[in-house]
Amino acid sequence: MKRLLSMLCLLCCMTVTYAQAFDQYFEDRTLRIDYNFAGNAKQQNLSVDELNVMPRWYGKRQHLAELPMEGNGQITVKDHKTGKVIYRNSFSTLFQEWLSYPEAATATKSFENVFLVPFPKDTVDITLDLRNNRREIMASLTHQVVPTDILIRHIGFKHVTPFVTLQAAADTSHCIHLAYIAEGYKPSEMQTFIADAKRCMEYLFSYEPFKSMRNRFNIVAVEAPSQESGTSEPGKGIWKNTALHSHYDTFYSERYLTTLSLKTMHDYLAGTPYEHIIVLVNSERYGGGGILNSYLLSTTHNQYTKEVVVHEFGHSFCGLGDEYAYESEEVPMYPHDVEPWEANLTTLANFHGKWEDMIKKGTPIPTPKGTNIHTIGVYEGAGYSTHGVYRPLQDCRMRTNEYPEFCPVCKRALTRLIDFYTK
Repeated sequence: MKRLLSMLCLLCCMTVTYAQAFDQYFEDRTLRIDYNFAGNAKQQNLSVDELNVMPRWYGKRQHLAELPMEGNGQITVKDHKTGKVIYRNSFSTLFQEWLSYPEAATATKSFENVFLVPFPKDTVDITLDLRNNRREIMASLTHQVVPTDILIRHIGFKHVTPFVTLQAAADTSHCIHLAYIAEGYKPSEMQTFIADAKRCMEYLFSYEPFKSMRNRFNIVAVEAPSQESGTSEPGKGIWKNTALHSHYDTFYSERYLTTLSLKTMHDYLAGTPYEHIIVLVNSERYGGGGILNSYLLSTTHNQYTKEVVVHEFGHSFCGLGDEYAYESEEVPMYPHDVEPWEANLTTLANFHGKWEDMIKKGTPIPTPKGTNIHTIGVYEGAGYSTHGVYRPLQDCRMRTNEYPEFCPVCKRALTRLIDFYTK
């Protein structure tokens, strides 16, 4: 009994400490920072475009200075007076992905990026860094934010895009705030969008660990109106006037569906309860994309919508890597002498700390494909490479549309992340 009381006291103390840490440095509002990333494969430049403040903060309130994963970039907030790190988060961007394509060797482009941090009570220094595929910092920017700056734009206080609450979390102060946002739905089609959002929500919660941890998610559907239905298809010469200006053929990949209009997207979301974003596109064509701590897009009326939504959420929410490989063309996304930061990929450059504790003694590493399909091991062929990059199981939701669940390694990574955000 004494031990139980001690544990309860410790838990209460930790909760109070987390609350004090947040309240000491931050208000219950969101600082939205709009950046421009520009450059090419040789040189990258980061710049601040605009500062915005929104009514509430819907991100983490504990583990403020901790990262659950490294990501391809990081944002760090420091108290200006003491230099103490008071908030951190990781991310990936389309800009960094574009830098890996041949076009970046001869062209220079710019990309919008938007990041959310809790609104500081006092002056802070914010550092943004981008990392290459060797996990080295390739570009960095540090700038100061004074919370009394009169040029910080107020958004989401008076005009809020209509939204519907699809599910309220058991504890809305310790939960994951997820927003579905409409793309390619005209005002007359919003009932279809709400029905699609509900269906996609149920798709997500039909998979573990989301199914068992469902009450930790607060979910809304944001009715961003488009002038035309559908989305743009550049390869077919079709351009639509839609809310988020999404399109297929991203980086000339036929099924890669994204939006570059991140500022517009966050304008529509301002004032709604959100941190993680799922863009639902009113189209029957197969396609989608997911970017860590940015957004995911998926069409809603394709036979593989369920599989795409869940797979891409693995990317955008947890930073899980793709476990498939291109048989016809190797993509050198992961140098074989560098360990990937993704929880479900390895090059065996530094496997310690990955999933070696889940492998049964005696299982060969690398693991032959003829092994039992449910045996956790180290299977070659992942991260777009047939050789040198490895995955935990022979199949997984992060590998094929046909496999019915996440592998145990991905499930553990997802569970740990949900706990990180909500405990």
